Amino acid sequence: MRSESPSISRRCAADSTAGGRPPATAFHLDGPTRVLDARTSAFRSDIADVALAGTLFAPHYAAPMSRSALSGTMIRNAPSHQAEAASQLLVGEEFAVLDLTGDWAWGYSRHDHYVGYVVADSLGAPIQPTHRVAVREALLFAGPSIKSPAIGALPFGAKVVGEADNGFIRTSGGFLHHRHAIAIDERAADAVAVAEIFLGMPYLWGGRGDDGIDCSGLTQVALAATGVIAPRDTDMQRESLGELLPEEAPLRRGDIVSFPGHVGLMVDETRLIHANAHWMSVVIEPLADVVARLATHHDRPILSRRRTTA
Repeated sequence: MRSESPSISRRCAADSTAGGRPPATAFHLDGPTRVLDARTSAFRSDIADVALAGTLFAPHYAAPMSRSALSGTMIRNAPSHQAEAASQLLVGEEFAVLDLTGDWAWGYSRHDHYVGYVVADSLGAPIQPTHRVAVREALLFAGPSIKSPAIGALPFGAKVVGEADNGFIRTSGGFLHHRHAIAIDERAADAVAVAEIFLGMPYLWGGRGDDGIDCSGLTQVALAATGVIAPRDTDMQRESLGELLPEEAPLRRGDIVSFPGHVGLMVDETRLIHANAHWMSVVIEPLADVVARLATHHDRPILSRRRTTA
């Protein structure tokens, strides 16, 4: 969804400190209308992110308060468990809270600025993570031993604060085996190898790997593991990632292929890995098969082919 908002500037009135009151802030329109994408620009009819104060007028502005996800939680388009999922926060990921109403927090995820509502109880104090999970699912043990009871699990990409302890990483929620987590700043070499970790995972609209994943979520998470910051949705990825390939250029491992409302990564010059609603799973299949399915509904099955590496 997109919304048009007038460009405004802010200025402080010269006499606004009279009587000991703080300086007043005034706004005036001074430029052409700008188009804001409501998916990544946090504004409602009653409140907006203070970062937008020079871009649109709102009755109230709020400064974001950083929180971290205590558990995997969906970011929804409205404050209701029945509302459509927009994205998903993984454990340890930051969420910038702009408003708290009842059981819901409204704001945006820090890693991609995606706006929506999350259950307030799923958020806790911000953390400075030291490690992140590097396998599809990592067990949390009660103690630093594989014979200790398993008391939980964390998905790929979850972020934790921990210290080395007898071959494990001790966290506030339990002990992670050292083979299941890496230093927070360590990068994977191959986004496709990361995507392959999710083979067979159920397709979940809005998912990013906690119990399910969608097509752009798979691309985003896989690229993030290599240090490439990708936006959340298919059209955003199609417009911004890497360099556009000429039509005659052969495809290779890691290339991003975009379709109408869909995206995937090339495993090699002929096969695609993608999370899709056709198979309701993450699969590898011939690109030609994907194109053939889409050609029955779209005149142009492939919208772009992009490369993020040299």
